[in-house]
Amino acid sequence: MINVLLISLGCDKNMSDSEDMAALLQSRGYNITDVEEEADIALINTCCFINDALEESIETIFETAELKKGRLKYLVIAGCMSERYKNFLDELPEVDGFVGVGAFDEVADVFDRLFKGESRVMAFEDKNRMSFIEEPRMPSSMPFTGYLKIAEGCDKRCTYCAIPNFKGSYRSYPINYLVKKAKTMANNGTKELVLVAQETTCYGIDLYNEKSLHILIKKLSDIEGIEWIRLLYCYPEEIYDELINEIRDNPKVVHYIDMPLQHTEDEILRRMGRRIDKKGVIDIVEKLRKKIPDIAIRTTLIAGFPGETDTDHKNLLETIDILEFDRLGVFTYSQEEGTAAAAFDGQLPEETKELYKNEIMELQQEISLDKNLEFVDKVLDVIVEGYLPDEEVYTGRSYRDAPGVDGLVFIDSDRELMSGAIVKVRILEADNYDMTGVLAD
Repeated sequence: MINVLLISLGCDKNMSDSEDMAALLQSRGYNITDVEEEADIALINTCCFINDALEESIETIFETAELKKGRLKYLVIAGCMSERYKNFLDELPEVDGFVGVGAFDEVADVFDRLFKGESRVMAFEDKNRMSFIEEPRMPSSMPFTGYLKIAEGCDKRCTYCAIPNFKGSYRSYPINYLVKKAKTMANNGTKELVLVAQETTCYGIDLYNEKSLHILIKKLSDIEGIEWIRLLYCYPEEIYDELINEIRDNPKVVHYIDMPLQHTEDEILRRMGRRIDKKGVIDIVEKLRKKIPDIAIRTTLIAGFPGETDTDHKNLLETIDILEFDRLGVFTYSQEEGTAAAAFDGQLPEETKELYKNEIMELQQEISLDKNLEFVDKVLDVIVEGYLPDEEVYTGRSYRDAPGVDGLVFIDSDRELMSGAIVKVRILEADNYDMTGVLAD
């Protein structure tokens, strides 16, 4: 048995690809392990969305290559970094194989060729090619939560983002293919299905000539075993009435939406190449809350975009204070090569970007605390994720919390709770990010 060490870096879209590649490898006789000393070959699914992610990918490659001093024979890298820098792969002599973003379904072939004696094996297809991997996924450490990537690429061409350059145009996976994958995931224990893509709200336009995310959701909600459906990466200008109604009316869709804004001020949005203005941002937030009063809205922002002034920043803070997002993340602007914004005048010093970021997060912590305190003495459905023996409490997430990016609910329970169970919890305390409660049923 050949053991594979799989390392997945970056976003949850990468995690979805990694789980697909793991399933394919397992179907071809490879064994996935998380024990470095047992690995015969390592696969790193890389990320290079921003410079920090690129540096993490490079460091991970070098660290993993050190394992070749022991049992490890081969190192393969896949995904974004492999694709984006495929003209510079000679600078990574430590790597034995490369898999591009359009060739995930060829990863087992790359492995086979390496073990047959080939060297520097490469699998690169057209970046607009889609990999259809239908093998049942391996259960992860949290098999009750699964990511379903519903589309590839992006057509937005935001000035700060290099992703369309190496991931291609927007392409939706067919509904039947996604339903089949989701059924397999449900059979393997998935209860919470998290829909991801570079942008989920445009799903279906290329295949069905109309936005079809609401139709996909309806089909997925018919799957036995799926109890929660969560939506990430919904661009605000693309959110439409049928989708809002489906979130509101479908009992399996949690009242949560991740809606990346990046900024709220008109001039910055224009320079970013965003397709919405400040009024549009305010209107969609108000519309969502009017139609779904208990909806949790998460957003992400970029601090210190080229040309951003102190006035722009102060106005952004005022808008955040008015809109009171339930969840908010912020990144400092990263000057990415190959993007239009990298050549813009008005690049800000790192200390200014960090100052803006810190001020945004300080404000958001106050807002998050106020939002969380509203749930004290209320009962929430919580999906159990695990147990902390030292604290003698269970951990989980409410509908308001996406995995890996939002807060936790700590649960005091006299009876044993199974991971993946959805239980009712009465909230007793809350802080900026997390809440504590007791089992209510």
